[in-house]
Amino acid sequence: MVGAWLVDSEGQAVRPGINWEDSRSQEIIDRLTAADPNVGSRIFQSSGSVLQQGCTLPVLAWLVENEPETIAQTAYVLSYKDFIRMRLTGFAATDRSEASVIPGSARERQRSEAMIALFGLEEHSHFLPPVFDSETVQSSLSSEAAALTGLPQGLPVGIGAGDVAATVIGAGGLDANGATAVLGTTCMVGVCHDKPVFTPPDVGLLFSLPGDVWYRSMVNVAGTLNLDWAIGALAPDLASNPDRYQLITAMVEGVPIGARELTYLPYLSESGIIAPVVSLDARAQFAGLTSLHGRPELFRAVFEGVALAMRDLLDVLNFAGSEVVLTGGGSQSPFWSQMIADILQRDVVVPHGTQFGARGAALLVATALGHFPDIRTASRAVAGNAKRYRSNPAMRSEYESALQRYRGHRDRLLSKN
Repeated sequence: MVGAWLVDSEGQAVRPGINWEDSRSQEIIDRLTAADPNVGSRIFQSSGSVLQQGCTLPVLAWLVENEPETIAQTAYVLSYKDFIRMRLTGFAATDRSEASVIPGSARERQRSEAMIALFGLEEHSHFLPPVFDSETVQSSLSSEAAALTGLPQGLPVGIGAGDVAATVIGAGGLDANGATAVLGTTCMVGVCHDKPVFTPPDVGLLFSLPGDVWYRSMVNVAGTLNLDWAIGALAPDLASNPDRYQLITAMVEGVPIGARELTYLPYLSESGIIAPVVSLDARAQFAGLTSLHGRPELFRAVFEGVALAMRDLLDVLNFAGSEVVLTGGGSQSPFWSQMIADILQRDVVVPHGTQFGARGAALLVATALGHFPDIRTASRAVAGNAKRYRSNPAMRSEYESALQRYRGHRDRLLSKN
């Protein structure tokens, strides 16, 4: 989601795309913060989300200042999915899930003129395309795209939704008061609501989903990235082995809970964390490392660290439910999924299949074409087939000890930043 793909009137890119992880706009954000220390809270009260460097408006503001020659060629500023749709159809558009987080207005599920003005973009707001409901079809496959893809000309192309929204839909998690977690490259835990939720303030993200649903989420930024890094750094001999995840799991299964009092803080992203607190300077670390620890303990600590971070995120949300839907590549590990269930003290439900974002996009188009009466019904239709990992009460005390150590090390780290 967000980022900036600048195109001309023919839909041709005028520069390489900028994704959500890009940090070039920090100087714009720093300038706004220096002028008004409360600007972050003002943005949050509109969008419900902590401002990230890769959001569309600050990125566009940076481009206006630094690449006027690019701006002179630009007709539209799009997100990645909207860029692909324009290439397929020639039609420039976006959806409400994107419009409200650029930053925009979560309450209105729309862009915000006040936010556009905050970034000094009033004269450039015409670059932002029209906003439509996700579960609608506004265009069809062009003859050019049909020739390139082999698909039939005139095929309906839906408006769609951002990746987070589509994943929640595709995982069957759209019902209100349900929790859905994504353990992929990013680690995210969120709860769906029937109204926008802005508490706790100034932390986490709020996504406007189709079906008048709002997904209040907390994000650790780095999820399975931690395990992939650990394999490359600690077990390069296994990095190219197709069975590396199974081999790593077998390595750690004999290590007791708590990794012999070794703790890993999974803050591996260069952009820090935006939950349970906002800290751009937070960095990953092992704590409690001694000569008694080897590769098995280090890997066990990484698995536990990510799961404990998810517990951190869920606790911030004050979620009272008894189960969490888990998606993402990490959910394909039975070992990790069971660990997460035990640490969250809730059942973990892993839907059958993969690529839930793509499934969600398909459900949006199916709803638009009348195959479902509404998107909530469509999401509910795919919710039944799942693997359930039941939380084991016998593990509670041991993981609670690990959690307290984790939070102690976390607090000491964040107090320095």
